[in-house]
Amino acid sequence: MTIKSQNKWVRGAIPALLLHCSIGTVYCWSTFSQQIADYMGHAKSSVEWAFSLAIFFLGMSAAFLGGVVEKNIHRSSLIASICFGFGMVGSGLCMMWGHANPGSILPLIGILLCYGFIMGIGLGTGYLSPVKTMMLWFKSTPGLATGLSVAGFGAAKAIATPVMEAMMGSGMAVSTMFIILGVVYFIMMFAGHILLAKPADWHEPQKQAKGARAIDVIKQKPAVFLGIWLMFYLNITCGLALISQEKMIFKAIGLGGSVATLGIISAVFNAGGRFVLSAAADKLKSRNTMFKFIFTVSIVMTALAVVTNGIVGASAGSTLLMVLVLALVFLVNAGYGGGFSNVPTLLSDHYGMGNISAIHGITLSAWGFAGLTGNQMANWIVNTLCKSSETVINGVTVNPQGYQTVLYVTLVMYLIAMACSVFLVRGKKADK
Repeated sequence: MTIKSQNKWVRGAIPALLLHCSIGTVYCWSTFSQQIADYMGHAKSSVEWAFSLAIFFLGMSAAFLGGVVEKNIHRSSLIASICFGFGMVGSGLCMMWGHANPGSILPLIGILLCYGFIMGIGLGTGYLSPVKTMMLWFKSTPGLATGLSVAGFGAAKAIATPVMEAMMGSGMAVSTMFIILGVVYFIMMFAGHILLAKPADWHEPQKQAKGARAIDVIKQKPAVFLGIWLMFYLNITCGLALISQEKMIFKAIGLGGSVATLGIISAVFNAGGRFVLSAAADKLKSRNTMFKFIFTVSIVMTALAVVTNGIVGASAGSTLLMVLVLALVFLVNAGYGGGFSNVPTLLSDHYGMGNISAIHGITLSAWGFAGLTGNQMANWIVNTLCKSSETVINGVTVNPQGYQTVLYVTLVMYLIAMACSVFLVRGKKADK
């Protein structure tokens, strides 16, 4: 099918949203991981590895397939559509198999393969494919372009969660839901694949036609790339550490009845941070300034929660500390999202547009490693290190002291990320 339109919304924005609003639903896993575990007769901790592996292979596929995206976005977006749709449907079939054989290890391995590995490839290629394209269509406001693109990824959870809850609330099995949604998301992504195209007047630089050469471009300024990679990794790790616990934090501070609503609000902050903070960076002399702003807000809010013993105090009934904890969760979500949308434009400032998809892909390996460390680190602190601190609030077993301890670790990580921004990345003077 040939589409001749050169409208930036038809060939850039709409396909970007179709792709990212589909793959962004990977974050819905935490909402239903307990139901999935119960449905298959496995511990929740075992099932959680599916999400960690999905994020890991997102980063790895982006790093190793960035050259494919650079050379042919139609091929990469098709790979994304097939892998993501097949991974969702395959996960649903494995859940069905696991339900018929409770506790069996084979269906669990099947989910780790389908949701973790196959979907992970779809995530990485699907995430990269529209970003450079959007920056080329919106040349005067690249921050707004990337923000609009990846905002769909952040908004996906807010859009999909109520739909999934309604489907399961009607009595539908979680396995059936995954199969149906897998088909729906494939159709959405395939439509995005057909529409997505770079501007007709854009020609890839001949010397950088192969994405593999991106590593040579990075070597021109290795300290800058190291700084960007580290602060990206640390911001994601901290975000995942808190986001993975937010549902239980809400219950711990007495808001168990509003968990679904608060989860949607946090997802809105995530998506809003991607769009607003990236668009605002277009007006700054250095995009690194936006990262300094993100880390400053994250450090201040985390430090306030640490000094006031906020989560523990809120669980004891303090309304003021409850508000502080909610502000912490929402603002960390905004900074987490803003970090994603500002990375490609920060990279383009330092390395140019020639190989930005491949360079961005290599940078996304940080996301992959953060996926293995962020929520797993938080789970270890809460469920192992601070296991003895568990208590029951409103009939639910929670661990306020465990969640509080996670903040000590994320505060240190945010401080290191700020140091990277100040001393390694700096401003555009680093280009000289």
